[in-house]
Amino acid sequence: QVQLVESGGGLVQPGGSLRLSCAASGSIARFYAAGWYRQRPGEQRELVAGITSGDSTNYEDSVKGRFTISRDNAKNTMYLQMNSLKPEDTAVYYCNIGGPITGYWGQGTQVTVSS
Repeated sequence: QVQLVESGGGLVQPGGSLRLSCAASGSIARFYAAGWYRQRPGEQRELVAGITSGDSTNYEDSVKGRFTISRDNAKNTMYLQMNSLKPEDTAVYYCNIGGPITGYWGQGTQVTVSS
């Protein structure tokens, strides 16, 4: 069992930046897939950025060039650097280790982009 705790969310103005962190209670190195998801009110949860154990990454089209996912296996932590934030990025962001079907989820952190 792995517990995940997200941090770094908050209120930011359009064009601003935030860095989300996902700290795991155990080793994340053994998991092939990991990622950050978001859920807007009334919408389904969607994958924002994914990363493999080999550090291959993929991004949802609307965040390409603005968001960067990374993982530090030594610290059992995953990150999401979010730059040039837009109001449409407002959502609850969740980290996932091990894939969306059988993996582990954090509790979510709210990101609000508003002036």
